[in-house]
Amino acid sequence: MRSPVSALTVSSLSAKAKVERLRKLFKHRKRGLVLTHDNPDPDSMASAVALATVLHSRLGIPTDVAYGGIIGRAENSAFVRVLKLPVLPISQVDPSQYDLFALVDTQQSVKNHSLPEGVTADIVIDHHPTRDDGVVNPFADLGSNFYGATSTLLTEYVRAARIEPMPELATALYYGIKADTRDLERQTREPDVDCYLWLFPRIDRNLLAEIEHPQLPLRYFRLFHAAIEKARLFTGAVITDLGEVYSPDMVAEVAERLSFLEEAKWSLASGSFRSQLYLSLRCSDRRMNAGRLIREVCEGLGGSAGGHGSMAGARLPLVGKRANRAELKREVVRRFKAAFGVEGERGVSLLSDET
Repeated sequence: MRSPVSALTVSSLSAKAKVERLRKLFKHRKRGLVLTHDNPDPDSMASAVALATVLHSRLGIPTDVAYGGIIGRAENSAFVRVLKLPVLPISQVDPSQYDLFALVDTQQSVKNHSLPEGVTADIVIDHHPTRDDGVVNPFADLGSNFYGATSTLLTEYVRAARIEPMPELATALYYGIKADTRDLERQTREPDVDCYLWLFPRIDRNLLAEIEHPQLPLRYFRLFHAAIEKARLFTGAVITDLGEVYSPDMVAEVAERLSFLEEAKWSLASGSFRSQLYLSLRCSDRRMNAGRLIREVCEGLGGSAGGHGSMAGARLPLVGKRANRAELKREVVRRFKAAFGVEGERGVSLLSDET
């Protein structure tokens, strides 16, 4: 495995200069592997496929895309199936066959990815705030507060590389921006709007409709029913525990839906999956920062946490006996209630007339 080399932070360069820097740095590599974050969402998958397209088309490097975890949410499964995206479970690739590694929509220290142990990513492209972790990546493009979606960053690469995207890739990038910015309403910047409009004439609207309106399994409705039954409303915050979930994506989906509750500026959902506790946080108050709060709350609990102003997530290991796991859940909720300023409140059920 290669050791880290001096970083080349490229965020301030034009997209054209970034593509040229990629070519100069990696033109002699033989085969690339782009990794999304685990349990990937559309923004992560679209960005990964776009980067693989740029590396193959402009650098001549055959590149695969892989992910850890599962693709469980109905829209995300439809996204991959309908667009026929070439993304593989990490279990189906052999890391020893690659000499170029990239991460998209995540960063090395966040640890919510399946980069092989001991490997330093050659390329990291992410729209989330920079994590100062001491890891030095040869090519780092971290959008911080200038981009609402990583798909926006990669659309700029595609345009700069003079690649006319196929309708499937254009639709993937368009939906990646659309989903992460909630139809350009959340964390949206000028580049997001520009790329969104550039992609729109190139998408397949029939495929987009299939992605946005998938058939849903019965367990989806049962889970939502349980989430609402368990939800408690506090002063300015709503919290629910989904228990064991069939897909980690559902934790984020429930948190997103509860964020529309008019009495709450914070929504927090949690759920367990394969001995991991997943947390998803949403914030409707622009003065607050969900990413910073979730990192502070989860500090010292292991796992990974990250996000930005209005949305964030975390994954914590559930180890030991059932009692220990239950205690961890109680401690996490206690920390969040303290951060929300509602510690000591009993809260009320969403189904109660008290609200």
